[in-house]
Amino acid sequence: MQQQQLPIAYIKQMRSMLVDEADLFLKSYEAPRTFGLRINPLKMSIQSPEMDTLHELFHLEPVPWCGTGFYYEESTRPGKHPYHAAGLYYIQEPSAMSAVEFLDPQPGETILDLAAAPGGKTTQIAGRMQGQGLLIANEIHPSRAKILSENVERLGIVNAVVTNAAPDELSRRFPAFFDRIMLDAPCSGEGMFRKDPGAIEEWSEQHVAMCAARQVDILEHTAILLKPGGRLTYSTCTFNRAENEEAMEAFVRSHPEFHIERMERIWPHLEKGEGHFVAVLRKTADRSEEQADSNAARASHAEIRLAEVSMSEPAVRGGSRQPRGRTAGRGTAQAGLSADLALLRAFAADALPGFALGPGEPLRFGDALYWLPRDAGSRFGADALHGMRVLRPGLHLGMLRKNRFEPAHALALAASAQQAAWVQAYRPEAPEVAAFLRGETLPAQPGASGWGLVAADGHPLGWGKASGGQIKNHLPKGLRWF
Repeated sequence: MQQQQLPIAYIKQMRSMLVDEADLFLKSYEAPRTFGLRINPLKMSIQSPEMDTLHELFHLEPVPWCGTGFYYEESTRPGKHPYHAAGLYYIQEPSAMSAVEFLDPQPGETILDLAAAPGGKTTQIAGRMQGQGLLIANEIHPSRAKILSENVERLGIVNAVVTNAAPDELSRRFPAFFDRIMLDAPCSGEGMFRKDPGAIEEWSEQHVAMCAARQVDILEHTAILLKPGGRLTYSTCTFNRAENEEAMEAFVRSHPEFHIERMERIWPHLEKGEGHFVAVLRKTADRSEEQADSNAARASHAEIRLAEVSMSEPAVRGGSRQPRGRTAGRGTAQAGLSADLALLRAFAADALPGFALGPGEPLRFGDALYWLPRDAGSRFGADALHGMRVLRPGLHLGMLRKNRFEPAHALALAASAQQAAWVQAYRPEAPEVAAFLRGETLPAQPGASGWGLVAADGHPLGWGKASGGQIKNHLPKGLRWF
């Protein structure tokens, strides 16, 4: 990309901001863009044996501000590898990995990703939460919320609810509810210019002003949603001060209960990345509420241990097809839940004897059965979603089909091979893996019967059902390779 393609008003803006560094900054547009992926700690760690394979395949180099982040060479195309289908990593622009590191999510917390699509920050938060606590991932645009939901499923996340709501609806429902909020604000996208020429065409000084005004509106709702003592991390992929420092300074002036803990920038002429702004804000703690929350969290964790003992029957999750967003109703088809859970337990006893559900409650949407996660204080449940547009109300367990249970794809990706009754595993380069990802039938190994998992290097790719020496492929059609 050449500097001549940049809007004149934008060049003037950046020269005013950077002065002595402006030439270096503008010259960075002539350099190749950077590419990154982030390891999914729900499925592997950077000490896992698979890392040697990933280094060899994709020529990885560490991203300095993210311990699970790596640069890769564009020509290696990690999105086309079976490990990607198995959810071992998420492809993400390296600068964007910084915001969640500053948010510093912890297991057991209640966290909101307010503008979450396509899912980079949601999946990074979920990795840090390690399946404990409640994560609400919200996206106001329905088509983008669907992509977000697909990525939540692919990475095997069990404690996330994907909603399709406006910020004002969330703030009405969940005042002072969240320990941490991630707001990757919709912005003018100046950091996307090298990646997306369309962002250049959309840019104007008026567009910047419009984005800044929209960010002010969204921030007003984060002030309501965040608990006293909670942390708000605000980020953009743009460079101007109006959407960044000035937005933060104006927010704390109008909300004195907040203070700025830090503000950081990643510049593309100084680091390997497209650029990012991150600010961390803290809301003044109310000591009485803080102590009450702490007591509730301790009580909840005690209940979780009892619940896990009393529900020691294996549990299940899943998602056969991407669920469409729908409005949740009170007691949605709850009358037959006892029978539904009996079918679930029977399936799990046969197919997933090593799998157990975390704290939460069953929820039925039509023929789909979900496990709705619980927050530490047990304030969140099915009633909280009444009348709300929801794409993924927790972990999709499966579909109920005329007195039988059919596991969802999300369950296969949330489970491990060790938890299954049988698993048919191959090296990722094996022709059987490519055949499975194309939706083809596979020959069954001796002893395989009923539902089981097909895996690459022990990482589940999806469900198969073995009968008569064959494995019928249950990979959803929309996910198959062609």
